[in-house]
Amino acid sequence: VLPSPDGPAPSVSITEIRQYLRAQDIPFHDGYSCLHTPSLFTGDRGDQPLSANAPFTLFIDKTTGSFLCTATLAEGTWQDFQANVEMRRRGVTPIPPASSEETEEEMRQAREDARCIWERALPLWELLDEKETKETKALFGISQVTDATLKRFGVRYLRTARSLVFPWFSPQDATLKGLKLLRGEKKGGTITYVEETLPRFDSYRNLFGLPLIGRRDTELVLTGWELDALALHQAAGVASLALPRGASCLPPTLLPYLEQFKRITLWLGEDLRSWEAAKLFARKLSLKRCSLVRPGNLQPRPLEALNQGLNVTKILRSALLASHKSIVSFRQLREEVFGELVNTEQVSGVKWARFPELNKLLKGHRRGELTIFTGPTGSGKTTFISEYALDLCMQGVCTLWGSFEINNVRLAKIMLTQFAGRRLEDQLELYDEWADRFEELPLYFMTFHGQQNIKTVIDTMQHAVYMYDITHVVVDNLQFMMGHEHLSVDR
Repeated sequence: VLPSPDGPAPSVSITEIRQYLRAQDIPFHDGYSCLHTPSLFTGDRGDQPLSANAPFTLFIDKTTGSFLCTATLAEGTWQDFQANVEMRRRGVTPIPPASSEETEEEMRQAREDARCIWERALPLWELLDEKETKETKALFGISQVTDATLKRFGVRYLRTARSLVFPWFSPQDATLKGLKLLRGEKKGGTITYVEETLPRFDSYRNLFGLPLIGRRDTELVLTGWELDALALHQAAGVASLALPRGASCLPPTLLPYLEQFKRITLWLGEDLRSWEAAKLFARKLSLKRCSLVRPGNLQPRPLEALNQGLNVTKILRSALLASHKSIVSFRQLREEVFGELVNTEQVSGVKWARFPELNKLLKGHRRGELTIFTGPTGSGKTTFISEYALDLCMQGVCTLWGSFEINNVRLAKIMLTQFAGRRLEDQLELYDEWADRFEELPLYFMTFHGQQNIKTVIDTMQHAVYMYDITHVVVDNLQFMMGHEHLSVDR
């Protein structure tokens, strides 16, 4: 049921990619996170060499070697790319790697569902009366956002679900590929927002606002929320895009669409988790072109800045360069140190919702820390750690499980039962409902079992960190992964 990262494809270095392209006489430019080449899937066919005058619409990821052609949306691994170059040399028309029929059918169904919802949704300014429009805008905190801005980004409102509807248009032919629904729920004085996407979250790769970007735009502000992109465009007139899954993940398949920008400012949110994510994403996008807006009282998220009447352009100008030199003075660190003192609660990490006593001991989950749980066989280590990891996962911490002792099906069953908080074997009619909700979690499983080669496991982890922005890895347990004969050696 669960998405699992495939075993890492045979790794390829950037040097090998460049050598291969030169050997095959394929012209290329060196980009920020990708190499750009003419596409194998457009224009001239057969055994003609690729022309350097053709548009460079095929992008090869420098870290993984996987490619995406933005003109035809053909994508695949480095091995797929080599196979297509080989076919072309033999005079055979290259065929884009196909996804499975099941996936194709799912995507087609999601597009159809999205189209039906889109047709039922209304522009916000066309609701029954002004009172309803005002109340709706107030619920989503967008009273300051003008109708012109909402119209430009194509935002609509689905009255039956009381949700804002954000479209995902194909940058290629402007067809509707999917939707995100945002529902606001008032609980006491606070409003919580619930998101739902079509297609499912791991296939939803929309850079909201992409069709509005011009070819000549060279500067961009990248946000973590669609409403922030609206606020930025309205308040500062800048090109702005929103990531599909906020500050939790920047899927590598989106990197080609960001290659045209010489300068990218990351303004993902107002808490320290967004700040950490911005630093992580800047490494993927190339540090030398990225600037980061540091969260603080006078620098809240863009929508909040618009609502408070702050000068958004001034905040953007104060963004810090992501790449600082190898040696820094305290003066350069001063603001960050102040940020840590102001946000002591956030600095201590993501708190467990179910384990208040654990928060007293560990303060919270923080990146770069190792926690070891030890106890005799059958004492409940796996049961506890699956609950502990699930707690964080439900708060948006991207988690990778390496279960070397029990298989993934059994582990998933334990976690699903803990997630639902009930015995699903007694209520099978509820299985699909809970499984659908469980599938939305940013949770991945390694497919290893029993003793493994350490290098293979580490390579898989690194692959998952790059692909899915994993920030929490669970290994259960070390003894099974290492095999019993290694225990005498201090590994």
